[in-house]
Amino acid sequence: MGATTITTDQPRIYVACLAAYNNGYLHGAWIDAAQEPWAIYDAVRVMLAASPIADAEEWAIHDYEGFGSVRIEEYTGFDRVSELAAFMAEHGDIGAALLDHYCGDLDEARDALADRYLGAHASLADYVQEVTEETTVIPHALRYYVDYGAMARDAELNGDLFTLSTAWDVVHVFAGC
Repeated sequence: MGATTITTDQPRIYVACLAAYNNGYLHGAWIDAAQEPWAIYDAVRVMLAASPIADAEEWAIHDYEGFGSVRIEEYTGFDRVSELAAFMAEHGDIGAALLDHYCGDLDEARDALADRYLGAHASLADYVQEVTEETTVIPHALRYYVDYGAMARDAELNGDLFTLSTAWDVVHVFAGC
């Protein structure tokens, strides 16, 4: 019978007992990270109590999944793990993409989502066309000469807008800062 591997999109961490690890045993537990820090710590205490080494106290995060490209280090605090996981659980793919864009800076990701998010569109050019046509009267004879793709490229290059793609035809548009 082969080993079964379970993968999940939900943020979770694998916390290992260091006393067991240092004595040649692999003992640890996968813990749901989208919960309060004290609940994560309680799960670690339960794992340590079940350790094959008596009176085990030390632990380390040896693996993680569901955090996108955000790195979780061996001794990342449970407060940080919990905050990142809650943000990603609440906002899904766009939350992960924002954290990736801001190199794990949770405050910047929150601010961008709260203050600078302009919506999801099929492309940046579609967004620029929508905004232009809602705010500017373009004479019918000139409509075919407006290059929305070039306008979108210019807006992105000069920092007025930036985009995050979460699917093949889904682009999330943000105002630049």
